[in-house]
Amino acid sequence: MKPLLQRIHQFDTRAFLWMNKEQGCQYHWLVRIISRTGDGPLYLIAGSSLLVIDSSQGLSFFGAALIAFLLDVSCYLSIKHLIKRDRPEQKLKGFSALIEPSDQFSFPSGHTAGAFVFATLILNFYPSYAFAVFIWASLVGLSRVLLGVHFPGDILAGIVLGCVSAQAGILFASQLGQ
Repeated sequence: MKPLLQRIHQFDTRAFLWMNKEQGCQYHWLVRIISRTGDGPLYLIAGSSLLVIDSSQGLSFFGAALIAFLLDVSCYLSIKHLIKRDRPEQKLKGFSALIEPSDQFSFPSGHTAGAFVFATLILNFYPSYAFAVFIWASLVGLSRVLLGVHFPGDILAGIVLGCVSAQAGILFASQLGQ
């Protein structure tokens, strides 16, 4: 099993270096802004707004979101402290991230997980907006790699965690509502 994990990590590192050193990013200011939209307040503002604006589904959305984000954050913190994967700046000599990460460990990406919780909830409750929100969520994940605080594998794990947490939140909220 260990050689497989080493190969995955090597691939992940090569992908990270390709994105950051060979491709580069000329729009760091825009990438920082995109990343900041995944910090969290947007979710509370959007959920609260839907609660007020949409009397038919706002309460269901808010309840599912509350459960989903509680699951997401609980799992995210547990996994981070179980895996304890170093961030790229600690792992790669001579590399410096463009921002200060919000915590010590890299796996999974909490920003990406949160963005995909939100996108999956939008898909379930407001599907006509889902495409745009999934594009935004993907950009949040990509921004974390381009800013140098996550490996691509961290983003993939965040996507899975976010989607699963949202689906669980939707399921639990629907069970509570019956």
